[in-house]
Amino acid sequence: MKKVNVFLVLLSFSVSTVFYAQNKTEKKVAVVSFSTDKTVDVTDLGLNGVKMVADKILDLKNDPNFNLAPILEKYHAAFFESYAKKFPFALLPEAEVINNQAYKDFQPKLGEKENETAFSLLNYPGYKEIYEGMFGKSNEEGIATIFKEHADGVLMTRIHFSLIKGFGIGGTATVKIQVFARIALYDKTGKKVWVINESEQSKKTGVMVGGIPVLEPKKILPMCESALEELMKDLDKRIEKIVKKSEKL
Repeated sequence: MKKVNVFLVLLSFSVSTVFYAQNKTEKKVAVVSFSTDKTVDVTDLGLNGVKMVADKILDLKNDPNFNLAPILEKYHAAFFESYAKKFPFALLPEAEVINNQAYKDFQPKLGEKENETAFSLLNYPGYKEIYEGMFGKSNEEGIATIFKEHADGVLMTRIHFSLIKGFGIGGTATVKIQVFARIALYDKTGKKVWVINESEQSKKTGVMVGGIPVLEPKKILPMCESALEELMKDLDKRIEKIVKKSEKL
Protein backbone atom coordinates (compact mmCIF):
# COMPACT_ATOMS: atom_id res chain seq x y z
CA MET A 1 0.00 0.00 0.00
CA LYS A 2 2.87 2.35 0.84
CA LYS A 3 4.43 1.66 -2.58
CA VAL A 4 1.15 2.58 -4.27
CA ASN A 5 0.92 5.84 -2.32
CA VAL A 6 4.50 6.76 -3.14
CA PHE A 7 3.84 6.02 -6.82
CA LEU A 8 0.75 8.22 -6.83
CA VAL A 9 2.61 11.10 -5.17
CA LEU A 10 5.43 10.87 -7.71
CA LEU A 11 2.96 10.67 -10.57
CA SER A 12 1.09 13.72 -9.30
CA PHE A 13 4.34 15.68 -8.92
CA SER A 14 5.44 14.70 -12.42
CA VAL A 15 2.14 15.75 -13.99
CA SER A 16 2.20 19.07 -12.09
CA THR A 17 5.76 19.76 -13.23
CA VAL A 18 4.93 19.05 -16.86
CA PHE A 19 1.78 21.19 -16.67
CA TYR A 20 3.72 24.10 -15.15
CA ALA A 21 6.42 23.85 -17.83
CA GLN A 22 3.82 23.75 -20.58
CA ASN A 23 1.90 26.65 -19.05
CA LYS A 24 5.08 28.69 -18.78
CA THR A 25 5.96 28.20 -22.44
CA GLU A 26 2.42 29.09 -23.51
CA LYS A 27 2.71 32.58 -22.06
CA LYS A 28 5.35 34.92 -23.49
CA VAL A 29 6.39 38.40 -22.41
CA ALA A 30 8.58 41.00 -24.12
CA VAL A 31 10.98 43.01 -21.96
CA VAL A 32 10.76 46.45 -23.60
CA SER A 33 12.54 48.83 -21.21
CA PHE A 34 15.63 48.30 -19.04
CA SER A 35 17.31 51.33 -17.48
CA THR A 36 18.80 53.18 -14.55
CA ASP A 37 19.00 56.86 -13.56
CA LYS A 38 22.24 58.77 -12.97
CA THR A 39 20.49 61.33 -10.76
CA VAL A 40 21.03 60.38 -7.11
CA ASP A 41 18.03 61.42 -5.02
CA VAL A 42 18.75 63.25 -1.74
CA THR A 43 15.15 63.75 -0.55
CA ASP A 44 15.77 61.71 2.60
CA LEU A 45 18.55 64.12 3.62
CA GLY A 46 16.25 67.15 3.39
CA LEU A 47 18.66 68.93 1.05
CA ASN A 48 16.63 69.26 -2.14
CA GLY A 49 16.59 73.06 -1.97
CA VAL A 50 20.31 73.51 -1.16
CA LYS A 51 22.06 74.93 -4.25
CA MET A 52 25.46 73.52 -3.32
CA VAL A 53 23.97 70.00 -3.18
CA ALA A 54 22.03 70.54 -6.42
CA ASP A 55 25.26 71.56 -8.14
CA LYS A 56 27.08 68.52 -6.77
CA ILE A 57 24.31 66.20 -7.97
CA LEU A 58 24.47 67.78 -11.43
CA ASP A 59 28.26 67.43 -11.49
CA LEU A 60 28.00 63.80 -10.41
CA LYS A 61 25.38 63.02 -13.05
CA ASN A 62 27.57 64.51 -15.79
CA ASP A 63 30.83 63.03 -14.53
CA PRO A 64 32.03 60.26 -16.91
CA ASN A 65 33.67 58.58 -13.92
CA PHE A 66 30.22 58.04 -12.41
CA ASN A 67 29.67 55.08 -14.71
CA LEU A 68 26.60 53.06 -13.83
CA ALA A 69 26.84 50.85 -16.94
CA PRO A 70 28.64 47.97 -15.13
CA ILE A 71 26.03 48.10 -12.35
CA LEU A 72 23.20 48.01 -14.90
CA GLU A 73 24.98 45.10 -16.59
CA LYS A 74 24.98 43.16 -13.30
CA TYR A 75 21.27 43.75 -12.84
CA HIS A 76 20.61 42.75 -16.45
CA ALA A 77 22.56 39.49 -16.03
CA ALA A 78 20.72 38.61 -12.83
CA PHE A 79 17.37 39.46 -14.41
CA PHE A 80 17.74 37.30 -17.50
CA GLU A 81 19.85 34.49 -16.03
CA SER A 82 18.12 34.09 -12.66
CA TYR A 83 14.84 35.97 -12.18
CA ALA A 84 13.53 35.05 -15.64
CA LYS A 85 13.58 31.37 -14.67
CA LYS A 86 11.23 32.12 -11.78
CA PHE A 87 8.59 33.90 -13.83
CA PRO A 88 5.55 31.78 -14.76
CA PHE A 89 6.01 32.85 -18.38
CA ALA A 90 8.80 32.83 -20.95
CA LEU A 91 10.61 35.94 -22.13
CA LEU A 92 10.91 36.69 -25.82
CA PRO A 93 14.53 36.60 -26.99
CA GLU A 94 16.07 39.98 -26.34
CA ALA A 95 17.34 40.37 -29.91
CA GLU A 96 13.82 39.75 -31.22
CA VAL A 97 12.54 42.66 -29.12
CA ILE A 98 15.20 45.33 -29.64
CA ASN A 99 15.61 44.57 -33.35
CA ASN A 100 11.89 44.80 -34.02
CA GLN A 101 11.51 47.70 -36.47
CA ALA A 102 8.21 48.88 -34.96
CA TYR A 103 9.95 48.97 -31.56
CA LYS A 104 12.84 50.99 -33.01
CA ASP A 105 10.37 53.44 -34.55
CA PHE A 106 8.23 53.78 -31.41
CA GLN A 107 8.32 57.30 -29.95
CA PRO A 108 7.33 57.13 -26.26
CA LYS A 109 6.31 60.10 -24.19
CA LEU A 110 8.18 61.04 -21.05
CA GLY A 111 5.45 61.71 -18.52
CA GLU A 112 3.23 64.32 -20.13
CA LYS A 113 5.89 65.60 -22.53
CA GLU A 114 6.20 64.36 -26.09
CA ASN A 115 9.51 62.86 -27.28
CA GLU A 116 11.64 64.47 -24.59
CA THR A 117 14.94 62.78 -23.81
CA ALA A 118 15.86 62.42 -20.16
CA PHE A 119 19.65 62.77 -20.37
CA SER A 120 20.16 61.44 -16.86
CA LEU A 121 18.76 58.04 -17.86
CA LEU A 122 21.00 55.20 -18.90
CA ASN A 123 19.36 52.50 -21.02
CA TYR A 124 20.76 49.02 -21.42
CA PRO A 125 22.12 48.81 -25.00
CA GLY A 126 19.34 48.46 -27.56
CA TYR A 127 16.49 49.46 -25.25
CA LYS A 128 14.32 52.55 -25.20
CA GLU A 129 13.31 54.40 -22.05
CA ILE A 130 9.55 53.87 -21.91
CA TYR A 131 7.87 55.77 -19.13
CA GLU A 132 5.06 53.84 -17.41
CA GLY A 133 2.85 54.61 -14.45
CA MET A 134 1.09 57.92 -13.85
CA PHE A 135 0.44 59.66 -17.20
CA GLY A 136 2.02 56.66 -18.97
CA LYS A 137 -1.12 55.13 -20.48
CA SER A 138 -0.25 56.01 -24.09
CA ASN A 139 3.17 54.38 -23.70
CA GLU A 140 1.78 51.28 -22.03
CA GLU A 141 -0.89 50.74 -24.66
CA GLY A 142 1.37 51.75 -27.55
CA ILE A 143 4.23 49.39 -26.75
CA ALA A 144 1.84 46.54 -25.89
CA THR A 145 0.18 46.92 -29.30
CA ILE A 146 3.53 46.49 -31.07
CA PHE A 147 4.08 43.07 -29.50
CA LYS A 148 0.49 41.82 -29.20
CA GLU A 149 0.99 39.33 -32.04
CA HIS A 150 4.21 37.99 -30.53
CA ALA A 151 3.65 38.10 -26.76
CA ASP A 152 0.97 38.03 -24.09
CA GLY A 153 2.38 41.09 -22.37
CA VAL A 154 5.26 43.52 -21.99
CA LEU A 155 7.55 44.14 -19.04
CA MET A 156 9.52 47.23 -18.04
CA THR A 157 12.14 47.52 -15.32
CA ARG A 158 14.26 50.30 -13.91
CA ILE A 159 16.58 50.89 -10.97
CA HIS A 160 17.48 54.17 -9.30
CA PHE A 161 19.51 55.29 -6.29
CA SER A 162 18.97 57.55 -3.27
CA LEU A 163 21.20 58.76 -0.45
CA ILE A 164 19.77 58.13 3.00
CA LYS A 165 21.00 59.28 6.38
CA GLY A 166 22.71 56.79 8.68
CA PHE A 167 23.83 57.80 12.16
CA GLY A 168 25.63 60.88 13.43
CA ILE A 169 25.39 64.12 15.34
CA GLY A 170 24.75 67.54 13.88
CA GLY A 171 26.25 68.07 10.45
CA THR A 172 28.50 65.03 10.65
CA ALA A 173 26.84 61.73 9.85
CA THR A 174 27.11 58.59 7.81
CA VAL A 175 25.09 58.04 4.66
CA LYS A 176 24.07 54.96 2.72
CA ILE A 177 22.78 54.34 -0.75
CA GLN A 178 19.33 52.85 -1.15
CA VAL A 179 18.54 51.24 -4.49
CA PHE A 180 15.00 50.91 -5.77
CA ALA A 181 13.86 48.45 -8.44
CA ARG A 182 10.56 48.69 -10.26
CA ILE A 183 9.36 45.81 -12.41
CA ALA A 184 6.04 46.37 -14.15
CA LEU A 185 4.07 43.84 -16.20
CA TYR A 186 1.30 44.84 -18.62
CA ASP A 187 -0.93 42.60 -20.72
CA LYS A 188 -1.22 42.81 -24.51
CA THR A 189 -3.80 45.61 -24.25
CA GLY A 190 -1.56 47.73 -22.04
CA LYS A 191 -3.47 46.98 -18.84
CA LYS A 192 -1.34 46.64 -15.71
CA VAL A 193 -1.07 43.08 -14.34
CA TRP A 194 1.30 43.74 -11.45
CA VAL A 195 4.10 46.03 -10.29
CA ILE A 196 6.99 45.05 -8.04
CA ASN A 197 8.69 47.82 -6.05
CA GLU A 198 11.64 46.57 -4.01
CA SER A 199 14.51 48.36 -2.29
CA GLU A 200 17.64 47.59 -0.29
CA GLN A 201 20.35 49.59 1.44
CA SER A 202 24.09 49.39 0.93
CA LYS A 203 26.29 47.81 3.55
CA LYS A 204 29.00 50.29 2.62
CA THR A 205 28.67 53.83 3.95
CA GLY A 206 29.78 57.36 3.11
CA VAL A 207 29.85 60.58 5.09
CA MET A 208 28.20 63.97 5.43
CA VAL A 209 30.52 66.82 6.41
CA GLY A 210 28.95 70.06 7.56
CA GLY A 211 25.57 68.63 6.63
CA ILE A 212 26.64 68.08 2.99
CA PRO A 213 27.20 64.55 1.62
CA VAL A 214 30.43 63.76 -0.21
CA LEU A 215 29.24 63.25 -3.78
CA GLU A 216 32.26 61.89 -5.60
CA PRO A 217 32.16 58.90 -7.99
CA LYS A 218 34.84 57.01 -6.05
CA LYS A 219 32.70 57.34 -2.90
CA ILE A 220 29.22 56.84 -4.39
CA LEU A 221 29.83 54.00 -6.88
CA PRO A 222 30.97 51.41 -4.29
CA MET A 223 27.83 52.15 -2.26
CA CYS A 224 25.66 51.76 -5.38
CA GLU A 225 27.31 48.41 -6.09
CA SER A 226 26.83 47.32 -2.48
CA ALA A 227 23.15 48.27 -2.50
CA LEU A 228 22.55 46.44 -5.77
CA GLU A 229 24.19 43.29 -4.42
CA GLU A 230 21.78 43.32 -1.48
CA LEU A 231 18.81 43.97 -3.76
CA MET A 232 19.70 41.14 -6.13
CA LYS A 233 19.99 38.69 -3.26
CA ASP A 234 16.60 39.79 -1.96
CA LEU A 235 14.91 39.53 -5.37
CA ASP A 236 16.45 36.15 -6.03
CA LYS A 237 14.80 34.81 -2.86
CA ARG A 238 11.44 36.55 -3.17
CA ILE A 239 10.57 37.13 -6.80
CA GLU A 240 8.90 33.78 -7.36
CA LYS A 241 6.43 34.48 -4.55
CA ILE A 242 5.62 38.04 -5.55
CA VAL A 243 4.69 37.30 -9.17
CA LYS A 244 1.88 34.87 -8.42
CA LYS A 245 -0.65 37.25 -9.98
CA SER A 246 0.89 36.51 -13.38
CA GLU A 247 -1.78 33.91 -14.11
CA LYS A 248 -4.02 36.91 -14.91
CA LEU A 249 -1.88 37.63 -17.96
